[in-house]
Amino acid sequence: MSEQAITSKLFRPRLVGLQRAIALAREVEAFNVEYCAVLDAGLVEQWPDFFTEDGLYRITARENAELGMPVGLVYCQGRNMMIDRAIAIGRTQMFAPRYNLHLVSNTRVTEEQADGTIVAQANFVLLQTLIEGPSTIHMAGVFYDRFVRDGENLLLAERQAIYDTTIIANDLVYPL
Repeated sequence: MSEQAITSKLFRPRLVGLQRAIALAREVEAFNVEYCAVLDAGLVEQWPDFFTEDGLYRITARENAELGMPVGLVYCQGRNMMIDRAIAIGRTQMFAPRYNLHLVSNTRVTEEQADGTIVAQANFVLLQTLIEGPSTIHMAGVFYDRFVRDGENLLLAERQAIYDTTIIANDLVYPL
């Protein structure tokens, strides 16, 4: 199989009209702005609030995703697993203090399902600065998301963070 054929497995064609996709993308962007602001402020214990009760959060290597192997570097099924992870991170500082800066761009809404679920993707970069060190690119990739509505707000039913590199830092602690 060619490299292009493998890479194209992650491509999602847009199945919603352009104007509707643009309107929904604005909502998704507003969601991601708040999501990143909470994480960048170090408020990791608020992170699970962005997900549905049965939400899925997984960080997977691009190579695995392209081959249909959804093995996750990090895997949380349900808000309770996310709460456990957030509390462990927030209250057990077994790693060097750091600042994180999430950059999310190129938001694409590819589908709006009959039940209102929004299927979207966005590129991400996580910059990390250790207190006594330079800023570095900690991880880069694409979020593949499914959003549902909770009143006027969006919640993540699923966030699959597919990272690009095969070599990752051994201190991936905070959520992407």
